[in-house]
Amino acid sequence: MKFILKLFKIILAILLLPFCVGAIIALYQVILKTGSAQMIWIATLAGASTWILIFIFLPEPKWLYVLGHELTHAIWSFGFGGKLKKIRVSSDGGHVLTTKANFLTSLAPYFFPLYVVLLVIIFLIGNYFWNWTQYILWFYFLIGLLYAFHVTLTYSTLKIRQPDIVQEGYIFSAVIIFLGNMLILLIGIPLLTNKINISTAMNLWLNHTLWVYNYIDSFINI
Repeated sequence: MKFILKLFKIILAILLLPFCVGAIIALYQVILKTGSAQMIWIATLAGASTWILIFIFLPEPKWLYVLGHELTHAIWSFGFGGKLKKIRVSSDGGHVLTTKANFLTSLAPYFFPLYVVLLVIIFLIGNYFWNWTQYILWFYFLIGLLYAFHVTLTYSTLKIRQPDIVQEGYIFSAVIIFLGNMLILLIGIPLLTNKINISTAMNLWLNHTLWVYNYIDSFINI
């Protein structure tokens, strides 16, 4: 049964590869369409660059990343109706035990930037009650810094053998993690820049994915 499930996941991952290609093309076009939001991009990239310098020259804040990683497992499990039974966090690693688990709860920490989401929630609440618009550039700066934190620490973590990845299979996990990150960017960039609708970004993704499928079909039928 486990072999059949692994084989199914590999086949599904291969079938989803055109979505990966479509996402790359769509993301490129979304970035082009939001290029006029220069101040937003400058502040965000400045934040990302700041974190990269911190990441290169200072020790990794592993405990902070592990905390976010395990909390993401728990939050996604809550979303599927699960309950938290146990959580352990240390700089050497962590573990969470919930009553509900699936491939999304297992892989969510590798594509869901929890600290970015928390920052957005805090800023929206603060802006609603205290009008934080004067801090908007700092908000974009922190978005870039925290997202770079997520990407670099996730990359660093993936270089070590991860039970989540082993359990779901390397090929399937790679595709799901990639698509999850693309989805976050294709939703996040339109929300951040307000230069393109999320629906437009999703349509770009779908259209380019269909183009890839049609190209493959026409190539096979030559």
